[in-house]
Amino acid sequence: MIKYLGSKKTLLSVLGDTFQSISKVRSVIDLFSGTSRVGHHLKGLGYQVHSNDLNSYAHALATCYVAADRSDHYDRVSRLIDEMNTLEPVDGYFTETFCRQSRFFQPKNGMKVDAIREWIESQDFDWELKSILMVSLMEAADRVDSTCGIQMAYLKAWAKRSHNDIKLRIPNMRERSVFGKGTAHQSDALEAIHTLSADAAYLDPPYNQHKYRGNYHIWDSLILWDKPEYYGVACKRVDIKGHRSVFNQKKKITEAMSDIVRHLDVSHLIVSFNNEGYISKDDMIEILSRRGEVLVVENDFKRYVGAQIGIHSPSGERVGEVSHLRNKEYIFIVSSLV
Repeated sequence: MIKYLGSKKTLLSVLGDTFQSISKVRSVIDLFSGTSRVGHHLKGLGYQVHSNDLNSYAHALATCYVAADRSDHYDRVSRLIDEMNTLEPVDGYFTETFCRQSRFFQPKNGMKVDAIREWIESQDFDWELKSILMVSLMEAADRVDSTCGIQMAYLKAWAKRSHNDIKLRIPNMRERSVFGKGTAHQSDALEAIHTLSADAAYLDPPYNQHKYRGNYHIWDSLILWDKPEYYGVACKRVDIKGHRSVFNQKKKITEAMSDIVRHLDVSHLIVSFNNEGYISKDDMIEILSRRGEVLVVENDFKRYVGAQIGIHSPSGERVGEVSHLRNKEYIFIVSSLV
């Protein structure tokens, strides 16, 4: 899966054990699904998962890893990926924008992305199959990028991996849960809570000013393939300007989180939140305790690599110091919900 700020890769076993410790849970809502790493893991444990995320790249990832079932697509996807890997390079929008105007990828790989993505767009695929192929392309591009893991800036010197030739692989899809087919939704979380229902929910919301759409704008452009106008050194989509989630706003996040906890149609709730977040540990406990008894598990981990090396200007000059190297991730478990 793609590199991602806030990835729960190191917490998968803890989260899986937590869900399995709760009896009579067959279905789970993943309300802020991101890369669908958690939803994918829960599906592998046998749960029916209903993923949701407002970002287009996240919706494609959820369609691939939660909604699509391996046996329905594997053979055809295998043949199509072999075909896509042999397509001749094309010098197009992706190459010009993200290889020349910016330096996120080597031009040789940008041209392969252009060729493959144009080919996908020209085919009459249903959304599930198209998503699987786009995810394969996204992940292949992620393996040869030249960033610290986010797309707010690219490295001054090419990353070693960027010199490799891009190659698509079959995504690691799961088989369907015995409890039913998973689903992927693309809605604002404050709207999705009124339409989704399950036995339990997992919440991993944005927790401070960092905007995921800005951090991963290239993936949105890759999925939408709308070739938008862009601005700045990072060539970010112009429609990112002014777009700000309530979860990125210190004055609004508490009310939004309270609204979600109040209206979610589930019997159990598990929440991940960071100690750098706008909601303190005590305040989160207060919000969640309105639904039941709250248990808190703390996990210590390294900050993402960009935070560890400090803030740099476009010229490569260091302009911000490293304040700390480790954070705490809290897992809040709400039991006996009423």
